[in-house]
Amino acid sequence: MKLVHKDIEKDNAGQVTLIPEEAEDMWHTYNLLQVGDSLRASTIRKVQTESSTGSVGSSRVRTTLTLCVETIDFDSQACQLRVKGTNIQENQYVKMGAYHTIELELNRNFTLAKKVWDSVVLDRIEQACDPAQKADVAAVVMQEGLANLVLVTPAMTLMRAKVEVTIPRKRKGSCTQHDKALERFYEAVMQGILRHFNFDVIKCVLVASPGFVKDQFIAYLFKEAVRQDCKILLENRSKFMLVHSSSGHKYSLKEVLCDPAVTARLSDTKAAGEVKALEDFYKMLQQEPDRAFYGLAHVERASEALAIDILLISDKLFRHQDVATRNRYVRLVDNVRENGGIVRMFSSLHVSGEQLNQLSGVAAILRFPIADVSEPEEDSSSDED
Repeated sequence: MKLVHKDIEKDNAGQVTLIPEEAEDMWHTYNLLQVGDSLRASTIRKVQTESSTGSVGSSRVRTTLTLCVETIDFDSQACQLRVKGTNIQENQYVKMGAYHTIELELNRNFTLAKKVWDSVVLDRIEQACDPAQKADVAAVVMQEGLANLVLVTPAMTLMRAKVEVTIPRKRKGSCTQHDKALERFYEAVMQGILRHFNFDVIKCVLVASPGFVKDQFIAYLFKEAVRQDCKILLENRSKFMLVHSSSGHKYSLKEVLCDPAVTARLSDTKAAGEVKALEDFYKMLQQEPDRAFYGLAHVERASEALAIDILLISDKLFRHQDVATRNRYVRLVDNVRENGGIVRMFSSLHVSGEQLNQLSGVAAILRFPIADVSEPEEDSSSDED
């Protein structure tokens, strides 16, 4: 998704113009849209025309309409998004108040206006528009003197850095110049990894090279990490995976990603954090039930007690048509974040999201047990429905 324009006032009203670039962006757009929003986009309209002789014909014309959104339909199989509503701006082909259905198209911009842009919607835009947020796989494709550091997203490969260092050849009786240059090269690659890879997002780092370059680099990397007490590398050591490649050029990444061992490893990266969070919740529910809460009423009271460590919440809840109910979920997310908790937003298209929806779509792992919360008050039981 590309952000073209963003104009949001201090009262959180305003509009954004976006361009969906891949099918997944339609899912993000579906989660941004709400009934009552204003959507302006290019569309096809069938219009009737009358000739000078009185004969009536029809033709299809492309025009730009602004609709007040009434219904939103998302086809998860085809990743198609249709929005139906009434026209709210004058148009030569469509009368004011007339109904129309817009099917959003890839690589065509649309403008979405809201009376209130809350924190959850703004986070969704940031997530959709920042490729690094989706890149949970990184790769270092290298050979002696050349390394390409890239991020791999579901749709593209993003070059983050290219490291080139001239390595003198080994000479008879002396390898000093060669070894020093190689060490400078490894140090530059290490700094590139620390600068460009976000280990909070990345779940796997592929290190690929011909021969033993990758093995020598990894040995250097973690020797230096220990010497410099670089905790971020030491804590994420398990994320590094060594793979063979024919060269250190970027095009070799294609053969790396086709390696069966890599394919098996990467199949676990998408939504792995959400799956693990759900597993941790069920484990906590069995071992320490006083620290595992689900259902909106229980989780809200845990939030009020500042006890939530990890909040698990389904994106389905933020598509609720009742503004007050939606604001309640937004308030819960904001409170958890403000008090140092982690928020895991689950996609309802994933298996883990479907499981969470069986728990009313919201659950929490607590930092410590709370008294007087296990039994909900009678008047709040309906809030979970």
